[in-house]
Amino acid sequence: MDQKEFARRRRQLMRMMGHDAIAILPTRAECTRNRDVEYPYRPDSDFHYLTGFPEPQAVAVLVPGRDHGEYLLFCRDRDPEMEIWHGRRAGPEGAVERFGADDAFPIGDIDDILPGLLEGREKVFYTMGAVPEFDKRVIGWVNRIRSQSRAGRRTPDEFVSLDHFLHDMRLYKSRAEIRTMRRAANLAAAAHRCAMQLCRPGMMEYELEAEFLYAFRKAGGEPAYPSIVGGGANACILHYTENDAELAAGELVLIDAGMEHEYYASDITRTFPVDGRFRKAQRAVYELVLDAQLAAIEQVYPGNTWNAPHEAAVKVLTRGLVKLGLLDGRPSALIKEQAYRRFYMHRTGHWLGMDVHDVGDYKVGGEWRVLEPGMVLTVEPGLYIPARSKGVARKWWNIGVRIEDDVLVTRDGHDVLSKKAPKTVEDIETVMAG
Repeated sequence: MDQKEFARRRRQLMRMMGHDAIAILPTRAECTRNRDVEYPYRPDSDFHYLTGFPEPQAVAVLVPGRDHGEYLLFCRDRDPEMEIWHGRRAGPEGAVERFGADDAFPIGDIDDILPGLLEGREKVFYTMGAVPEFDKRVIGWVNRIRSQSRAGRRTPDEFVSLDHFLHDMRLYKSRAEIRTMRRAANLAAAAHRCAMQLCRPGMMEYELEAEFLYAFRKAGGEPAYPSIVGGGANACILHYTENDAELAAGELVLIDAGMEHEYYASDITRTFPVDGRFRKAQRAVYELVLDAQLAAIEQVYPGNTWNAPHEAAVKVLTRGLVKLGLLDGRPSALIKEQAYRRFYMHRTGHWLGMDVHDVGDYKVGGEWRVLEPGMVLTVEPGLYIPARSKGVARKWWNIGVRIEDDVLVTRDGHDVLSKKAPKTVEDIETVMAG
């Protein structure tokens, strides 16, 4: 992402903050995996959204109207010995030269410098609770100023949750963000196609998962979340991640796998037969879910509400379940009773962006949010019918189907970013036969 993009975001946030305000945003700390081994580091999404700075132990500070620069960054100092062991650091000089900071300081100096920046500011934009250890430091800085009130030092009057403003900004994707998300979706779609081509009875679920890991890393990305590869009964477990069972002929496999590309996620689910041919009952359930997904996607357009795609999917699924004999009654009454939740227990989507379950309110003023251009959401209805479900014929047992795409709200409708992943019965069987 170009540095101009990050600068534009900072300017927009500072306009919303107004003068006499200050924003403080720490990034996440490194996390231990086991003993002295750490997980690969990924910066906090909010922090990266404003800075593009990839290192741990950093704090961004925005001070609108400050004469000596409005964007300050506290970060690790250069350390030749540590850099030999753990890699290069930008240091304060690099923070200015490469990452657009107006001024930068060693992170060890923050206790000396930040209280002076807080003094005299009316509002502090900071999200309490996100980093509890850092909360204590912020409170300590404010109390230090308060203790000197007799000397004329003025403490901030108000704390404002930074994420209230920042998360609303992140909900609307810029052209640069949409380009990045489209690439993430295209690369993930190609991996799903490859998995269909390679799948054979007798493979292990983790062998298919490995194809996604290979594809994502080869393209310079990584999984946006732990991949779900569930064959047979495992497809009926919504967040199944063991991925350690053998794939059997005559069963379906559900793969929920997305790529993170330049800190932006894709999120795609496809379900297909392990041996390349849908059985009759499998096809009936699959096509019902596909009809529900297409109906939901048609409800994605500016001016419609967030909940409209879910309502459309529920109507199609409930009517179809009655037709298949899996529910009994009038569809309208069954919807009111939420009888469909026996087989469809989740909602039809979520916001998508830097986080796979991205930030942004789903309701505003108690009403479902209105969709607007630049928003990106998933559309992912499903049906899950575990074995020995009461009153359900054996032919339906262990059929789990979910179909998920990433959908951009455009000025005149929608654009399915993940459309290159095959999803009709005919397309899937053709890909698998090739």
